[in-house]
Amino acid sequence: MTHPSFTTGELAARFGLELRGDIDLRIDGVATLARAEPGQLAFLANSRYRGQLTDSRASVVVLRADDAADATGAVLIAKDPYTAFAKMAALFEQKPLREPGIHPSAVIDPSARVAPGAHVGPFVVIGARSTVGEGAVLGPGCVIGDDCVVGDGCELVARVTLVTRVRLGHRVLVHPGAVIGADGFGLAMDSGHWIKVPQLGGVVVGDDCEIGANTTIDRGALDDTVLEEDVRLDNQIQIGHNVRIGAHTAMAGCSAAAGSARIGRYCLIGGAAGVLGHLEICDRVVVTAMSLVTSSITEPGEYSSGTPLTDNRTWRKNAARFKQLDALARRVLAADKES
Repeated sequence: MTHPSFTTGELAARFGLELRGDIDLRIDGVATLARAEPGQLAFLANSRYRGQLTDSRASVVVLRADDAADATGAVLIAKDPYTAFAKMAALFEQKPLREPGIHPSAVIDPSARVAPGAHVGPFVVIGARSTVGEGAVLGPGCVIGDDCVVGDGCELVARVTLVTRVRLGHRVLVHPGAVIGADGFGLAMDSGHWIKVPQLGGVVVGDDCEIGANTTIDRGALDDTVLEEDVRLDNQIQIGHNVRIGAHTAMAGCSAAAGSARIGRYCLIGGAAGVLGHLEICDRVVVTAMSLVTSSITEPGEYSSGTPLTDNRTWRKNAARFKQLDALARRVLAADKES
């Protein structure tokens, strides 16, 4: 595999950036400011780390114009250095080549259709009436259940399970251990015993989505669970049945959305945050880590809940007073009325 290499001039031209410095410096890798070596590209997105510019050995640094004066070497000027760095770093990512074809150990139902340009790895199982598109990659141990669609250019890295009636759009990336299309948690109580509610819907995942390792997305009870295009889910996330997540929304690790919740477009859900079922969150909402959304959110903005970390002794004192808040509030109101 050829190791990628570019000159600083080539990088500036390719990404439309202003270069200050030598146009012929050869770049063959990326690193952080603190750990970069000659021949590598680094970035400065947070001005708090500006002091590292002086000692950095990077051949070129991507940064904002306001930070360029402190640099000792070549720089690439970007309005958003982190985004620019991400695009350039992708040039140096060396992914294993997946040749088209079907591994001899794969088991494919006769009614399934696999495009000639797809890669089907070892021990993959593909169920009845399912289709796999051109350029798709099914890594080792993936299971594609019945009536599923894997769109063109999708990559299921390894041990991914699509249970049934799952439709992935184009270029969807699914990391190891994810389970999409398992039964939703639908139960009805009958004479003291639970009755399972059949889950007859499916899961629809839009183009360019990414689903993290060991994340689970349940299929709908009647309608489908839906992820619109460019949704990004981190690892170990739970998406309940009939949830709908709007385009370009990102959810961090261990967050969860309960059944029939509606999350808007361009939302950010922090790590371990929870959204209760049947609630609606409008577009462009940020929910910070460890928050619990207990009512619908109708205005864009940043929302938080939970108790900030303190030493245990202080927390115990405050926790003991939680039960007194209502009584204290009533006393304050009564005092206001008397005054």
